[in-house]
Order: sequence, then C-alpha cells, then structure tokens
Amino acid sequence: MFLPIKPIIDRRPRKDGTSVITIQYCYSSDRRTLLFTGLAVPPRYWNKKLLRISPELPTDFGNPEQMNLRLQRMIRAAEDIVLFAVQKQIEDPVEFLKKVFHPEFESGSLPEKAKQLTQDDTKKKEVNLDFFFQLDDYIKSKTRKVSTGMMRTYNVMKNRLLAFQKWRKQKITFTSFDFNFYEDFVNYLTYEHMHMRRNIAIRGLKRNSVGTSIKQLRIFLRDRTRRKIIPAIDLSDFKILDEETDAIYLSVEEIRTLYNLDLSGHPEWSRFRDLFVLGSFTGLRFSDFNGIKPEDIRNGMLYKKQGKSDHWVVIPLRPEANDILMNRFKRKVPPTSNAELNRYIKKVGQLAGINMPIKVSYKKGNQDMVAVKPKYALITTHTCRRSFCTNEFLAGTPPELIMKISGHKSIKDFYKYIRITPEEAGKQIREIWERRGEMEKA
Repeated sequence: MFLPIKPIIDRRPRKDGTSVITIQYCYSSDRRTLLFTGLAVPPRYWNKKLLRISPELPTDFGNPEQMNLRLQRMIRAAEDIVLFAVQKQIEDPVEFLKKVFHPEFESGSLPEKAKQLTQDDTKKKEVNLDFFFQLDDYIKSKTRKVSTGMMRTYNVMKNRLLAFQKWRKQKITFTSFDFNFYEDFVNYLTYEHMHMRRNIAIRGLKRNSVGTSIKQLRIFLRDRTRRKIIPAIDLSDFKILDEETDAIYLSVEEIRTLYNLDLSGHPEWSRFRDLFVLGSFTGLRFSDFNGIKPEDIRNGMLYKKQGKSDHWVVIPLRPEANDILMNRFKRKVPPTSNAELNRYIKKVGQLAGINMPIKVSYKKGNQDMVAVKPKYALITTHTCRRSFCTNEFLAGTPPELIMKISGHKSIKDFYKYIRITPEEAGKQIREIWERRGEMEKA
C-alpha cells in the first residue's frame, strides 16, 4: 500500500546555517502534517532526488550514514503508525500520528499506546467543559498561590464575563472566543458595563481596566489548553489594551507635611496617615506594609518577605518610618483595607493642602477624556510605591538598588513607575552639566 510519507527539508535555514528535516504525511490534498525528526543539515547537503543526506556532509554536522539510518527508521515508524490507524479504523489517522510519533518511537509499543490514547479520550469526554465551571476551577486552584488582591482581580474578570453574557444574551462557551467575541467584549466593557465607585454607579471602564480583564482571560484560556482540557484557541486578535496613566507621586516634602500634620481634630484618621507615610518611606506594596509584624523590625531595619515576588528585602528605616513603627504603632501595624486607606488618605491630603490642580487624561474607546482634579483626589495606596521610587531616583539612588526594594523585575517596568515633572527633569540635567563643569552653578 502506497503511503504519502516522505522526508523533506525546510527551505528556511536557521541562524547556524542548517535546515530542519521533517517527515511529511499527506492524508489528503488539504490535510497534512509534519513530524519532528531532530535532524538538521545545511540545505546543500540534502539530496532532493534521493530524499536523503548527502555522504559529503562534513563531520561537524554528524555522520551522514548514521543520520540516514535514523531517518529511514523514523519513516518506517510513521508508516507503521498510519497502517495501524487504517487497520483499526481510527477516525482521524492524522491526529493519531501526531499524538503517537516521536523520533525514538518503537512500533512494538503501538497497541499499548493506542489503548492509552483511548483511555485519555474517554477521560476528556467526562470533563465538565462548562466555561464558568472551568473558570471557577482555575480561580480555586490559585487560592494559595497568589495574593488576595490577585484573587480579587480573577473574580472581577469573572463577574465582568457574567455581566457580558447577560447583556449579550448568548451563553459563553469555549467555542465563543473569536475576533467578534473580543470586539464585542471590549466595546461592552468600554461603554456599557456598570460598576460602582465610591457608591456611585458608573458606566464604562477605562482602557487599562479593560486590558486587565482581557489579559487574565487570555491567561486562563491558555492554562486550560496547557492542561489539555480544551483544544488550542487562536488568541492573536485578543490584544491587551493599555495606556500610560497620569498617576501622581508625592515629594519628600509633601510626605513630611502629612507626617507632621496635626490631626487632633480627626484622630481616627491618624492610623491611615501613618500607614501611608510608612509605605512611602519603605517602598513596599500595600499588602506588605499592611502586614508588618514585630519580628520584622530589627536594629533600625525592616526585614520583609514580599508577597508578590516572594523574596526578602532589607530596608533601612528613615527616622519618620522608625518613629511610626516604634512609637505610634508600638511595633504592631493596625490592619486596614485598601479601600479604607484610599478613602481616608484623600481626606488627609486635602487637610494638608495638597490641592495643586492636576490634569488627568485617559482613553474611552478612541476618545480622549480629560479632567482637572486636585492632587489629593488622586492619592491612593499605589502612590506610596510610586513616590518611593521617584524620590529615590531623583535623589540619585541607582535604579538597580531601588528595584531590590520595589520588587520590579525589569528596568522597563521600573521606569514606568517614575513620575518626573519637566521642571524636575530640567533641574536634574542642569546638575549633571554642573558636575561636568559645562555650566556655572546657579
């Protein structure tokens, strides 16, 4: 029986000048597959007529005789697999060949391999492929692996998908994910999705919020594919939307203003003020500085294992940070929520007079939205880390050292955190020129 199986060589050489040899199986004019052999030679040493490696192949690339023997053995193995599939009336010989073949395959193991594949297929049929069942299973599997903040991100993504399903009036399944789904989901989140912010109902999300849900959806779908629960899905059209934010930072002077602020009229705000100042002078994430324990403080240093990056940092305590931990908190950081701190630190900032008007802009679809807000209204827990990174950078601390504390893994991500005004940039450049003697000191 003639089998359309033959070795071919890739026409595109790799960087080392060799091209990969594969075994091609053509089931029909529109169904074919390529099998990996692990062999590669420069294209000029491939005999196209004889479909074998030329004996003139330099020994640097291997022994041509032994390589041809290996190739012939693999071709025979591929033929045996296809013949077995035809004899056993396996529904899809191409898929069976792809699953069974590997360069070291021995034909004698075919019956056992076919039995194993049948059992695997039976198990797959028993898997509950309901989309939200699988999404819940994925979220549950992350419970002890990620922070509570990340768990909240997963659940927000799930709730947005549920709301989209209800709005679209179409059940979401694993076959739903194509460009039309992506486009409809993005448009829904951008213009239609209702959410609450400070007890106010708002329609539509900002670009970065939309991008976060798309990113987490892609990660989930790829996880289900890697676990072989669902077939691979083409997610190349699922672009992650993002934009650079107008997030602010507070200067060292502004942070010290908060630290020294008289809150005798609002004593209940003190712990939120102190937590914020502590975060701004240590560079820790909210989840980390909100969980400082007495044993983390030793000899004027803070020893903390960061939750997200899972590595230890040792941070020298500024006088203000040390005073907060030792005297105001008595080494016991009072627990609070992210939402609480965000709410009260704005009130503290307003009382401290941090009210410079700031123009903020963001995209909603293809429209540029612009608003002017007082600076205190933009302060959040995230401002702590951004302030720490920016102030240390402006003070001349090497970025590599700042990253050791901030937990940034790449210099690119670190520089996204830095917020420098044009005036500060000009001042920094002037100081550099003065140190080089290219300019008289002002």
